[in-house]
Amino acid sequence: MNGTITNALPDIPRLYTAICEWLACLIYLFAIYRKASIKRTILVLALGLPVMVAIQYGAGAMPKTFWILGMLLAAAGMYLIMLLGSNAGKRQALYLTARSFVLAELVASLHWQLATFIRYELGHESVLGIQRAHVSNLTANPESWFLLIATYAVCFSLAWLAERRNFSQSKPTLPTLTTTIATLAITVVTFAMSNLSFVSTNTPFSGTVGQSVFYIRTLVDFCGFTVLYAQQEQSRRIATNTELASIDAQLRSQHQEYLQSKENLESVGRISHDLKHQIAALRAEVDPEHAAAGFEQLEASVGKYSAQQHSGNPVLDVILTSKTRTCVSRGITLTAVADGKLLDSMTSMDIATLFGNALDNAIEAVSKLPDPQQRLVKLALFSQNRFTIIRVENYYASDLRSDGEGNLVTTKKDKHGHGFGVKSIRHIAELYGGGMTVHTENHWFTLTVMLPR
Repeated sequence: MNGTITNALPDIPRLYTAICEWLACLIYLFAIYRKASIKRTILVLALGLPVMVAIQYGAGAMPKTFWILGMLLAAAGMYLIMLLGSNAGKRQALYLTARSFVLAELVASLHWQLATFIRYELGHESVLGIQRAHVSNLTANPESWFLLIATYAVCFSLAWLAERRNFSQSKPTLPTLTTTIATLAITVVTFAMSNLSFVSTNTPFSGTVGQSVFYIRTLVDFCGFTVLYAQQEQSRRIATNTELASIDAQLRSQHQEYLQSKENLESVGRISHDLKHQIAALRAEVDPEHAAAGFEQLEASVGKYSAQQHSGNPVLDVILTSKTRTCVSRGITLTAVADGKLLDSMTSMDIATLFGNALDNAIEAVSKLPDPQQRLVKLALFSQNRFTIIRVENYYASDLRSDGEGNLVTTKKDKHGHGFGVKSIRHIAELYGGGMTVHTENHWFTLTVMLPR
């Protein structure tokens, strides 16, 4: 050690440090999305507390030259708690351990700073000779335990409230390698700077007086925690912006599909109208039975393409007509009963996106079925009480998966390029003050959107 700390305060009790590190792990385990069951998480935490206490007391029995080794053992214990308690990947567990370690250092330092200040400053007790008394004066009375419980409860509650909004509750946190390395670097620098005064007081960043040493330690730990919090928030915002960009691309794609379908339908309508007149003229001139039969067949085929849906909303008519033709080509039976006038308050883009995504998902699901009798899609648009109800049903045979919030998880290999259809529908429903639900029963998948009228 280089230099001496004037009026040095006693070290934080090992028991307090172990409890603090264990609580920090607990906070993050319940702030993130866990793959492990709640029973497993509780079991790991129950076994983790005595392990952390044993590690701390074992480290305290080592010579001071092995101080770094003791801290590494404590970090390893926290890593095992995070790894086993969340059933996460190694990189995710390492990332969360680093954040937990900084939080534990912050809360432990803040509590001990308050405890020593109240005892030796406000209590007007001399700090001289504290090394002889060690920590007995700070831990033997009820007031000390009350301060411990109050400080830990307030700090960890605030940390949980902050971090649970900073992590997804529906999918695991998957930090990149660069993010993990940056987090570890911030943690190491924070720990080194906060404990620099205990190693040497002969640096521009060290304290030389007992209380100021803990003030520096608490301040540096708080800065480290703030930086890590901002880093995670930035990562979350980037992920959210990426998802919104994908949803926006879906919206634009659906709208372009609507415009193209409308143009095609208008062209087909004009062609079918002209063909009908031409057929009528030819029939008046040529009247053999075989020619008449051929003309009737031609007229029927033209009529199929000129058929239009008439729901009362021109945008919905285009979507339903286009999807009906898709269903016919794939051997799918589409039944639609819709009162399009209920959609007058919605924009054409939102209508195209909502119904386009809903029908596309249903059509794609039933297209995979080998039995043509099971390729069934039903659409209903009606009013009930003060709500407009949109219901799309389709038969399915495979298993469905959902995340922690009930969102369907795409089964395609390209997880980043798919799975946004249902999210787009939910987004539009919420945009109009409504909501979306999904229900499965007897191999029928039902998507329901409720919009207040």
